[in-house]
Amino acid sequence: MKKVGLVVKPDLQAEKTANEFEAWLVGKAIVVMRRKSSDPGVVGSVDRKFSNPPKAPADLFCVFVLGGDGTFLSAVRWIGDQPVPVIGVKFGDLGFLAETAAENLYPVARAVLDNQLNIQPRMRLVVRVFRDEKEILNETVLNDVVINRGALARLADIITYIDDQYLTTYRADGLIVATPTGSTAYSLAAGGPIIHPHVPGIIMTPICPFTLTNRPLIVPDNVAIKIRLEKSAEDIALTLDGQLGLAIDQRDTIIVTKSSHPVQMIGIPDQSYFDVLKTKLRWSGGRILPDGSTD
Repeated sequence: MKKVGLVVKPDLQAEKTANEFEAWLVGKAIVVMRRKSSDPGVVGSVDRKFSNPPKAPADLFCVFVLGGDGTFLSAVRWIGDQPVPVIGVKFGDLGFLAETAAENLYPVARAVLDNQLNIQPRMRLVVRVFRDEKEILNETVLNDVVINRGALARLADIITYIDDQYLTTYRADGLIVATPTGSTAYSLAAGGPIIHPHVPGIIMTPICPFTLTNRPLIVPDNVAIKIRLEKSAEDIALTLDGQLGLAIDQRDTIIVTKSSHPVQMIGIPDQSYFDVLKTKLRWSGGRILPDGSTD
């Protein structure tokens, strides 16, 4: 018997659709492991936020996510490092992680269950935090790692190294380290570039830098990015995928590297990344159809 995961946004319409979809799956003799989207962690003590949550069963055939990007990121955390394919069904606002809309749920689900899968590995990042040389955090993210100052804090001085070679000290509201998948999230809003998911790079985007020559930088995906704060740092937070937060200070060293466990995202055949990009960002011009016309 196939077993699938179902992660649902806490929303009346999403939950109603999930109930009907779960009944449809059960009618096909499929075991359903249902889970609500987890709440983001609150910045505070490490012990309170970063306790290891239960992971998805390793024998899941796939995971369907009914919700927006936040729900999808929650589902990815639930899957962890396991190679379980996942597909998003949009029930949120503007987002780039959902592969299809709610009205297409059943035909897409039939194709997925019939093994008509188009698996697209998406790079993730491993984030490790050392405090006084002791590792206090080891997490994996799909979108981004964000260092950000509080509303009333001074500009942050963020000392940055690439493979132990000093790069610069960003004096800014913060710094975003993003994957190509995360290039269309917070990094894009901060002026970073859009990178195709298959491009092997990591984006470093300063947030409102004091020096205008500090521009977004793309580095190879095989480097280690090391980040520390100046001694005067206060009210600074580290946020992972917008899901978890940790207060950091000058005692902490943050190391970001490529994960060896990509997310196995299910894509719809013949659906172009660029078509999705144009639709989400509302770029001018319609989609070109096979006969050469546009819609």
